[in-house]
Amino acid sequence: MTNSGKITAAWLKDKALVQLFDALEKDGGEPRVVGGAVRNALMGYGDSDIDIATTTPPEETLALLEAADIKAIPTGIEHGTVTAVIDGKTYEITSLRKDVKTDGRHAVVAFGTSFEDDAKRRDFTINAIYADRNGHIYDYVGGLGDIETETLQFIGDAATRIEEDYLRILRFFRFFAYYGKHRPDAQGLKACARLKDGLDGLSAERIWSEMRKLFAAPDPSRALLWMRQVGVLTKLLPESEKWGIDAIPPLMEAERKHEIAPDAMVRLMSIIPPRVDTVNDIASRWKLSNAERDRLRAWASLPQQLPKDDRSLRGLAYRHSKMAVLDALHAQTGLRRDDELANAAKTLDAWDVPELPVKGADLIERGFEKGPLLGAKLKELENEWIDSDFSLKRDDLLAKI
Repeated sequence: MTNSGKITAAWLKDKALVQLFDALEKDGGEPRVVGGAVRNALMGYGDSDIDIATTTPPEETLALLEAADIKAIPTGIEHGTVTAVIDGKTYEITSLRKDVKTDGRHAVVAFGTSFEDDAKRRDFTINAIYADRNGHIYDYVGGLGDIETETLQFIGDAATRIEEDYLRILRFFRFFAYYGKHRPDAQGLKACARLKDGLDGLSAERIWSEMRKLFAAPDPSRALLWMRQVGVLTKLLPESEKWGIDAIPPLMEAERKHEIAPDAMVRLMSIIPPRVDTVNDIASRWKLSNAERDRLRAWASLPQQLPKDDRSLRGLAYRHSKMAVLDALHAQTGLRRDDELANAAKTLDAWDVPELPVKGADLIERGFEKGPLLGAKLKELENEWIDSDFSLKRDDLLAKI
Protein backbone atom coordinates (compact mmCIF):
# COMPACT_ATOMS: atom_id res chain seq x y z
CA MET A 1 0.00 0.00 0.00
CA THR A 2 1.10 3.57 -0.73
CA ASN A 3 0.07 6.31 1.66
CA SER A 4 1.25 9.37 -0.17
CA GLY A 5 0.29 12.81 1.04
CA LYS A 6 -3.10 14.43 1.23
CA ILE A 7 -5.70 16.05 -0.96
CA THR A 8 -7.22 19.41 -0.13
CA ALA A 9 -10.49 19.18 -2.06
CA ALA A 10 -13.21 21.61 -0.99
CA TRP A 11 -15.73 18.79 -0.63
CA LEU A 12 -13.79 17.43 2.38
CA LYS A 13 -15.14 20.41 4.34
CA ASP A 14 -18.70 19.99 3.12
CA LYS A 15 -21.03 19.92 6.13
CA ALA A 16 -23.05 17.02 4.78
CA LEU A 17 -19.94 14.89 4.23
CA VAL A 18 -18.64 15.75 7.70
CA GLN A 19 -22.01 14.70 9.11
CA LEU A 20 -21.78 11.41 7.21
CA PHE A 21 -18.29 10.68 8.51
CA ASP A 22 -19.43 11.42 12.05
CA ALA A 23 -22.35 9.00 11.71
CA LEU A 24 -20.40 6.19 10.04
CA GLU A 25 -17.47 6.33 12.47
CA LYS A 26 -19.71 5.50 15.44
CA ASP A 27 -18.99 2.10 16.96
CA GLY A 28 -15.59 1.91 15.28
CA GLY A 29 -16.61 2.20 11.62
CA GLU A 30 -14.01 3.48 9.15
CA PRO A 31 -15.39 5.27 6.08
CA ARG A 32 -13.29 6.62 3.20
CA VAL A 33 -14.15 8.47 0.00
CA VAL A 34 -13.23 6.41 -3.04
CA GLY A 35 -13.37 6.61 -6.83
CA GLY A 36 -14.16 9.59 -9.01
CA ALA A 37 -14.07 12.31 -6.37
CA VAL A 38 -10.55 11.33 -5.26
CA ARG A 39 -9.34 10.72 -8.81
CA ASN A 40 -10.58 14.09 -10.06
CA ALA A 41 -9.14 15.94 -7.07
CA LEU A 42 -5.74 14.40 -7.75
CA MET A 43 -5.90 15.12 -11.49
CA GLY A 44 -7.25 18.65 -11.17
CA TYR A 45 -10.60 17.92 -12.83
CA GLY A 46 -14.01 19.14 -11.70
CA ASP A 47 -15.91 17.56 -8.84
CA SER A 48 -17.43 14.12 -9.23
CA ASP A 49 -20.09 12.27 -7.25
CA ILE A 50 -18.84 11.44 -3.77
CA ASP A 51 -18.89 7.70 -3.10
CA ILE A 52 -17.92 6.24 0.26
CA ALA A 53 -16.52 2.83 1.15
CA THR A 54 -16.94 1.74 4.76
CA THR A 55 -15.97 -1.15 7.01
CA THR A 56 -19.49 -1.69 8.38
CA PRO A 57 -21.84 -4.21 6.73
CA PRO A 58 -24.89 -2.69 4.97
CA GLU A 59 -27.46 -3.36 7.71
CA GLU A 60 -25.20 -1.69 10.25
CA THR A 61 -24.62 1.22 7.88
CA LEU A 62 -28.40 1.70 7.66
CA ALA A 63 -28.71 1.63 11.44
CA LEU A 64 -25.89 4.16 11.91
CA LEU A 65 -27.46 6.58 9.42
CA GLU A 66 -30.91 6.25 10.96
CA ALA A 67 -29.46 6.80 14.44
CA ALA A 68 -27.98 10.06 13.17
CA ASP A 69 -31.36 11.13 11.66
CA ILE A 70 -29.96 10.84 8.14
CA LYS A 71 -32.33 9.60 5.44
CA ALA A 72 -31.09 6.19 4.29
CA ILE A 73 -32.31 4.22 1.26
CA PRO A 74 -31.30 0.56 0.74
CA THR A 75 -30.75 1.08 -3.00
CA GLY A 76 -28.50 -1.96 -3.51
CA ILE A 77 -28.26 -3.50 -0.09
CA GLU A 78 -27.66 -7.03 -1.42
CA HIS A 79 -24.45 -5.67 -2.95
CA GLY A 80 -23.68 -3.55 0.10
CA THR A 81 -24.87 -0.17 -1.18
CA VAL A 82 -26.93 2.29 0.84
CA THR A 83 -27.81 5.80 -0.35
CA ALA A 84 -27.74 8.64 2.17
CA VAL A 85 -29.64 11.86 1.48
CA ILE A 86 -28.70 15.10 3.24
CA ASP A 87 -30.12 18.48 2.17
CA GLY A 88 -31.04 17.08 -1.22
CA LYS A 89 -27.56 15.66 -1.87
CA THR A 90 -27.14 11.93 -2.33
CA TYR A 91 -24.13 9.84 -1.31
CA GLU A 92 -23.61 6.18 -2.17
CA ILE A 93 -22.12 4.26 0.75
CA THR A 94 -20.89 0.76 0.01
CA SER A 95 -19.54 -1.82 2.43
CA LEU A 96 -16.05 -3.15 1.75
CA ARG A 97 -16.41 -6.32 -0.26
CA LYS A 98 -14.78 -8.87 -2.50
CA ASP A 99 -16.26 -10.91 -5.33
CA VAL A 100 -17.20 -14.50 -4.60
CA LYS A 101 -18.76 -15.29 -7.99
CA THR A 102 -19.26 -13.31 -11.23
CA ASP A 103 -21.01 -14.04 -14.53
CA GLY A 104 -19.99 -11.06 -16.66
CA ARG A 105 -22.94 -8.93 -15.56
CA HIS A 106 -23.63 -9.53 -11.87
CA ALA A 107 -21.49 -10.46 -8.89
CA VAL A 108 -22.04 -12.33 -5.65
CA VAL A 109 -20.04 -10.49 -2.99
CA ALA A 110 -18.82 -11.07 0.53
CA PHE A 111 -18.51 -8.15 2.94
CA GLY A 112 -15.37 -7.59 4.93
CA THR A 113 -13.10 -4.99 6.49
CA SER A 114 -10.13 -5.05 4.09
CA PHE A 115 -9.65 -1.95 1.96
CA GLU A 116 -7.04 -3.82 -0.07
CA ASP A 117 -9.51 -6.57 -1.00
CA ASP A 118 -12.05 -3.91 -1.89
CA ALA A 119 -9.54 -2.10 -4.11
CA LYS A 120 -8.55 -5.26 -5.97
CA ARG A 121 -12.13 -5.94 -7.10
CA ARG A 122 -12.47 -2.51 -8.74
CA ASP A 123 -11.90 -1.83 -12.43
CA PHE A 124 -9.03 0.63 -13.01
CA THR A 125 -6.13 1.67 -10.81
CA ILE A 126 -7.06 5.37 -10.97
CA ASN A 127 -10.54 4.56 -9.62
CA ALA A 128 -9.32 2.63 -6.57
CA ILE A 129 -7.68 5.37 -4.49
CA TYR A 130 -9.18 6.17 -1.09
CA ALA A 131 -9.14 9.29 1.07
CA ASP A 132 -10.14 9.59 4.72
CA ARG A 133 -11.94 12.58 6.23
CA ASN A 134 -8.64 14.43 6.66
CA GLY A 135 -7.63 13.93 3.04
CA HIS A 136 -5.00 11.25 3.69
CA ILE A 137 -4.61 9.10 0.57
CA TYR A 138 -4.50 5.28 0.46
CA ASP A 139 -3.40 3.50 -2.71
CA TYR A 140 -3.27 -0.33 -2.83
CA VAL A 141 -2.98 -0.91 -6.60
CA GLY A 142 -0.60 1.70 -8.02
CA GLY A 143 -3.20 4.25 -8.98
CA LEU A 144 -1.13 7.26 -7.93
CA GLY A 145 1.62 6.41 -10.40
CA ASP A 146 -0.91 5.95 -13.19
CA ILE A 147 -2.53 9.29 -12.38
CA GLU A 148 0.88 10.96 -12.58
CA THR A 149 1.51 9.51 -16.06
CA GLU A 150 -2.17 9.70 -17.13
CA THR A 151 -2.17 5.96 -17.80
CA LEU A 152 -5.37 3.94 -17.76
CA GLN A 153 -4.98 0.29 -16.91
CA PHE A 154 -7.00 -2.47 -15.32
CA ILE A 155 -6.28 -3.65 -11.81
CA GLY A 156 -4.44 -6.95 -12.04
CA ASP A 157 -5.24 -9.10 -15.06
CA ALA A 158 -7.28 -7.20 -17.65
CA ALA A 159 -9.15 -10.25 -18.95
CA THR A 160 -10.16 -11.26 -15.42
CA ARG A 161 -11.54 -7.81 -14.70
CA ILE A 162 -13.50 -7.81 -17.97
CA GLU A 163 -14.94 -11.28 -17.44
CA GLU A 164 -16.30 -10.05 -14.10
CA ASP A 165 -18.34 -7.41 -15.97
CA TYR A 166 -18.14 -7.00 -19.75
CA LEU A 167 -19.28 -3.40 -19.48
CA ARG A 168 -15.70 -2.70 -18.41
CA ILE A 169 -14.73 -2.93 -22.08
CA LEU A 170 -16.72 0.23 -22.77
CA ARG A 171 -15.61 1.84 -19.52
CA PHE A 172 -11.99 1.23 -20.59
CA PHE A 173 -12.46 3.38 -23.70
CA ARG A 174 -14.68 5.91 -21.95
CA PHE A 175 -12.18 6.53 -19.16
CA PHE A 176 -9.36 6.63 -21.70
CA ALA A 177 -11.23 9.41 -23.53
CA TYR A 178 -11.39 11.47 -20.33
CA TYR A 179 -8.21 10.59 -18.46
CA GLY A 180 -5.84 8.69 -20.74
CA LYS A 181 -2.78 9.98 -22.52
CA HIS A 182 -0.51 8.47 -25.17
CA ARG A 183 -1.45 4.92 -26.23
CA PRO A 184 -3.96 2.79 -24.28
CA ASP A 185 -2.59 -0.02 -22.16
CA ALA A 186 -1.62 -2.86 -24.55
CA GLN A 187 -2.89 -5.67 -22.31
CA GLY A 188 -6.18 -3.87 -21.88
CA LEU A 189 -6.57 -3.46 -25.65
CA LYS A 190 -5.82 -7.13 -26.29
CA ALA A 191 -8.33 -8.24 -23.65
CA CYS A 192 -11.03 -5.93 -25.06
CA ALA A 193 -10.45 -7.29 -28.57
CA ARG A 194 -10.52 -10.92 -27.45
CA LEU A 195 -13.55 -10.63 -25.16
CA LYS A 196 -15.73 -8.19 -27.10
CA ASP A 197 -18.38 -10.85 -27.79
CA GLY A 198 -19.22 -10.64 -24.10
CA LEU A 199 -20.88 -7.31 -24.88
CA ASP A 200 -23.78 -9.31 -26.38
CA GLY A 201 -24.96 -10.17 -22.88
CA LEU A 202 -25.29 -6.56 -21.73
CA SER A 203 -28.52 -4.62 -21.72
CA ALA A 204 -29.02 -1.93 -24.34
CA GLU A 205 -29.51 0.67 -21.61
CA ARG A 206 -26.08 -0.01 -20.08
CA ILE A 207 -24.39 0.11 -23.49
CA TRP A 208 -26.00 3.40 -24.52
CA SER A 209 -25.30 4.95 -21.11
CA GLU A 210 -21.58 4.27 -21.54
CA MET A 211 -21.48 5.29 -25.19
CA ARG A 212 -23.32 8.53 -24.48
CA LYS A 213 -20.76 9.40 -21.81
CA LEU A 214 -17.91 8.53 -24.18
CA PHE A 215 -19.35 10.69 -26.98
CA ALA A 216 -19.69 13.56 -24.50
CA ALA A 217 -15.97 13.54 -23.60
CA PRO A 218 -14.05 16.74 -24.42
CA ASP A 219 -12.34 14.82 -27.24
CA PRO A 220 -13.42 11.20 -27.85
CA SER A 221 -11.52 10.88 -31.15
CA ARG A 222 -8.60 8.75 -29.91
CA ALA A 223 -10.86 6.47 -27.89
CA LEU A 224 -13.15 5.90 -30.88
CA LEU A 225 -10.14 5.21 -33.08
CA TRP A 226 -8.89 2.48 -30.74
CA MET A 227 -12.41 1.09 -30.38
CA ARG A 228 -12.49 0.71 -34.16
CA GLN A 229 -8.99 -0.78 -34.24
CA VAL A 230 -9.95 -3.65 -31.91
CA GLY A 231 -13.40 -4.22 -33.46
CA VAL A 232 -15.50 -2.97 -30.54
CA LEU A 233 -16.99 0.03 -32.35
CA THR A 234 -17.96 -2.02 -35.39
CA LYS A 235 -19.59 -4.61 -33.16
CA LEU A 236 -21.73 -2.03 -31.39
CA LEU A 237 -22.25 0.38 -34.26
CA PRO A 238 -21.79 -1.41 -37.60
CA GLU A 239 -23.31 1.63 -39.33
CA SER A 240 -20.05 3.47 -38.62
CA GLU A 241 -17.89 0.94 -40.46
CA LYS A 242 -18.40 2.23 -44.02
CA TRP A 243 -19.25 5.78 -42.99
CA GLY A 244 -16.11 5.97 -40.85
CA ILE A 245 -15.05 8.12 -37.93
CA ASP A 246 -12.86 10.49 -39.91
CA ALA A 247 -15.24 13.36 -39.21
CA ILE A 248 -14.53 13.28 -35.47
CA PRO A 249 -11.08 14.98 -35.42
CA PRO A 250 -12.17 17.92 -37.64
CA LEU A 251 -15.36 18.20 -35.60
CA MET A 252 -13.25 18.53 -32.43
CA GLU A 253 -11.17 21.19 -34.18
CA ALA A 254 -14.29 23.09 -35.25
CA GLU A 255 -15.75 22.89 -31.73
CA ARG A 256 -12.60 24.39 -30.25
CA LYS A 257 -12.27 27.05 -32.93
CA HIS A 258 -15.90 28.20 -32.86
CA GLU A 259 -16.61 27.48 -29.17
CA ILE A 260 -19.29 24.91 -29.96
CA ALA A 261 -20.41 23.05 -26.84
CA PRO A 262 -19.64 19.30 -26.87
CA ASP A 263 -22.77 17.30 -27.65
CA ALA A 264 -22.89 13.51 -27.54
CA MET A 265 -25.71 13.33 -30.10
CA VAL A 266 -23.85 15.48 -32.65
CA ARG A 267 -20.75 13.29 -32.24
CA LEU A 268 -22.93 10.23 -32.92
CA MET A 269 -24.46 11.94 -35.97
CA SER A 270 -21.02 12.64 -37.39
CA ILE A 271 -20.09 8.94 -37.64
CA ILE A 272 -23.32 7.41 -39.00
CA PRO A 273 -25.11 7.83 -42.36
CA PRO A 274 -27.88 10.46 -42.25
CA ARG A 275 -30.72 8.07 -43.11
CA VAL A 276 -33.96 7.64 -41.22
CA ASP A 277 -33.88 3.83 -41.46
CA THR A 278 -30.36 3.84 -40.02
CA VAL A 279 -31.23 5.97 -37.02
CA ASN A 280 -34.38 3.93 -36.41
CA ASP A 281 -32.23 0.79 -36.20
CA ILE A 282 -29.78 2.44 -33.79
CA ALA A 283 -32.56 3.89 -31.64
CA SER A 284 -34.20 0.47 -31.38
CA ARG A 285 -30.98 -1.44 -30.74
CA TRP A 286 -29.71 0.93 -28.03
CA LYS A 287 -33.18 1.78 -26.70
CA LEU A 288 -32.69 5.51 -27.02
CA SER A 289 -35.27 7.76 -25.38
CA ASN A 290 -38.10 9.03 -27.58
CA ALA A 291 -36.56 12.51 -27.52
CA GLU A 292 -33.16 11.16 -28.63
CA ARG A 293 -34.74 9.05 -31.36
CA ASP A 294 -36.82 11.97 -32.66
CA ARG A 295 -33.79 14.25 -32.65
CA LEU A 296 -31.85 11.78 -34.80
CA ARG A 297 -34.80 11.34 -37.15
CA ALA A 298 -35.20 15.09 -37.62
CA TRP A 299 -31.50 15.43 -38.41
CA ALA A 300 -31.57 12.51 -40.86
CA SER A 301 -34.57 13.99 -42.69
CA LEU A 302 -32.66 17.13 -43.74
CA PRO A 303 -30.91 17.59 -47.11
CA GLN A 304 -27.33 16.38 -46.94
CA GLN A 305 -26.08 19.60 -48.53
CA LEU A 306 -27.27 22.50 -46.41
CA PRO A 307 -27.64 26.02 -47.75
CA LYS A 308 -25.34 28.62 -46.25
CA ASP A 309 -27.47 31.74 -46.53
CA ASP A 310 -29.40 32.73 -43.41
CA ARG A 311 -32.73 33.14 -45.19
CA SER A 312 -32.78 29.58 -46.57
CA LEU A 313 -31.64 28.15 -43.26
CA ARG A 314 -34.43 29.94 -41.42
CA GLY A 315 -36.96 28.44 -43.83
CA LEU A 316 -35.45 24.99 -43.37
CA ALA A 317 -35.47 25.40 -39.59
CA TYR A 318 -39.14 26.41 -39.62
CA ARG A 319 -40.23 23.53 -41.86
CA HIS A 320 -38.20 20.88 -40.01
CA SER A 321 -36.86 22.04 -36.64
CA LYS A 322 -34.31 24.54 -35.48
CA MET A 323 -32.51 21.87 -33.43
CA ALA A 324 -32.22 19.57 -36.46
CA VAL A 325 -30.67 22.29 -38.62
CA LEU A 326 -28.26 23.33 -35.86
CA ASP A 327 -27.26 19.67 -35.39
CA ALA A 328 -26.61 19.31 -39.11
CA LEU A 329 -24.67 22.57 -39.29
CA HIS A 330 -22.44 21.56 -36.38
CA ALA A 331 -21.83 18.07 -37.76
CA GLN A 332 -21.11 19.34 -41.26
CA THR A 333 -18.84 22.13 -40.01
CA GLY A 334 -16.35 19.42 -39.12
CA LEU A 335 -17.11 17.09 -42.03
CA ARG A 336 -16.77 19.84 -44.63
CA ARG A 337 -14.25 21.96 -42.67
CA ASP A 338 -16.41 24.95 -43.46
CA ASP A 339 -16.28 28.05 -41.24
CA GLU A 340 -19.29 29.54 -43.04
CA LEU A 341 -21.49 26.78 -41.67
CA ALA A 342 -20.29 27.49 -38.13
CA ASN A 343 -21.05 31.18 -38.51
CA ALA A 344 -24.46 30.39 -39.99
CA ALA A 345 -25.18 28.17 -36.96
CA LYS A 346 -24.41 31.05 -34.58
CA THR A 347 -26.82 33.31 -36.46
CA LEU A 348 -29.55 30.68 -36.55
CA ASP A 349 -29.08 29.86 -32.85
CA ALA A 350 -29.92 33.48 -31.98
CA TRP A 351 -33.09 33.41 -34.11
CA ASP A 352 -36.45 32.76 -32.46
CA VAL A 353 -38.75 30.60 -34.57
CA PRO A 354 -41.87 32.73 -35.27
CA GLU A 355 -45.49 31.59 -35.25
CA LEU A 356 -47.68 31.86 -38.33
CA PRO A 357 -49.71 35.05 -37.74
CA VAL A 358 -52.95 33.67 -39.28
CA LYS A 359 -55.06 30.76 -38.06
CA GLY A 360 -57.75 28.57 -39.49
CA ALA A 361 -60.32 30.63 -37.58
CA ASP A 362 -59.29 33.72 -39.58
CA LEU A 363 -60.15 31.92 -42.81
CA ILE A 364 -63.46 30.62 -41.45
CA GLU A 365 -64.42 34.20 -40.60
CA ARG A 366 -63.87 35.01 -44.29
CA GLY A 367 -66.14 32.31 -45.62
CA PHE A 368 -64.03 29.15 -45.67
CA GLU A 369 -65.49 25.92 -44.32
CA LYS A 370 -63.51 23.35 -42.38
CA GLY A 371 -61.97 20.84 -44.74
CA PRO A 372 -59.23 20.27 -47.33
CA LEU A 373 -59.76 23.62 -49.06
CA LEU A 374 -59.17 25.55 -45.83
CA GLY A 375 -56.06 23.51 -45.07
CA ALA A 376 -54.68 24.05 -48.58
CA LYS A 377 -55.25 27.80 -48.40
CA LEU A 378 -53.61 28.03 -44.97
CA LYS A 379 -50.60 26.11 -46.29
CA GLU A 380 -50.42 28.44 -49.31
CA LEU A 381 -50.38 31.47 -47.01
CA GLU A 382 -47.76 29.84 -44.81
CA ASN A 383 -45.50 29.21 -47.82
CA GLU A 384 -45.83 32.84 -48.94
CA TRP A 385 -44.98 33.94 -45.39
CA ILE A 386 -41.89 31.71 -45.32
CA ASP A 387 -40.83 32.90 -48.79
CA SER A 388 -41.01 36.48 -47.50
CA ASP A 389 -38.50 35.48 -44.82
CA PHE A 390 -41.36 35.75 -42.30
CA SER A 391 -41.77 39.46 -43.01
CA LEU A 392 -45.45 39.44 -44.08
CA LYS A 393 -47.78 40.57 -41.30
CA ARG A 394 -51.21 39.22 -40.44
CA ASP A 395 -53.01 41.91 -42.46
CA ASP A 396 -50.73 41.27 -45.44
CA LEU A 397 -51.61 37.60 -45.43
CA LEU A 398 -55.34 38.15 -44.90
CA ALA A 399 -55.37 40.57 -47.83
CA LYS A 400 -54.30 37.67 -50.08
CA ILE A 401 -57.46 35.65 -49.34
